[in-house]
Amino acid sequence: MPRARINNRIRRLRFDHDEMTQEELAGRAGCTRQTIIALEQGKYVPSIELAFKIARAFGVTLEEVFQYEE
Repeated sequence: MPRARINNRIRRLRFDHDEMTQEELAGRAGCTRQTIIALEQGKYVPSIELAFKIARAFGVTLEEVFQYEE
């Protein structure tokens, strides 16, 4: 059975928001820069709380940042 994936647009959104740095996003979301790096590389799936914090940091909906693919 194929594994579901959660994709994200964090890197694109950072670029679209005045080239926000990974450090700036981490500060706004309350996590580490290393977490942002892992998320952008698809190596980590965030908790629902962190996912909402990241979306709020960009002022967008959760679905605009994260996409669930079966």
